[in-house]
Amino acid sequence: MANNTTGLTRIIKAAGYSWKGFRAAWVNEAAFRQEGVAAIIAVIVACFLDVDAITRVLLIGSVLLVMIVEILNSAIEAVVDRIGSDFHELSGRAKDMGSAAVLLAIYTHSITVYTPRGRNESVNDQAARGV
Repeated sequence: MANNTTGLTRIIKAAGYSWKGFRAAWVNEAAFRQEGVAAIIAVIVACFLDVDAITRVLLIGSVLLVMIVEILNSAIEAVVDRIGSDFHELSGRAKDMGSAAVLLAIYTHSITVYTPRGRNESVNDQAARGV
């Protein structure tokens, strides 16, 4: 089935599908809700830290990466669950790899937060001092 929608109508429809995806993730995935709340807090904190623009972008980008990977992991799990409830080694492998991807994204964010910046101080140290 070909989609003949073009231009602004296509963009509006795509935005609607994206919104449905966000809503489905929020309603159906506890991990997404937990990480979403943590992401909102992290972005707010990043906006008030006394860091340069590149560091701020890295902090916000790394937390958004966690959210992106969590959505992809949830999509993989939904497709695997749709295929069937019977255990299959490949289904388990797909779910495990999706979970590993989320873990790597969380590690990436942690490295970004805890890597020392100028004056041998991490962003976490600056936040603790109230800088």
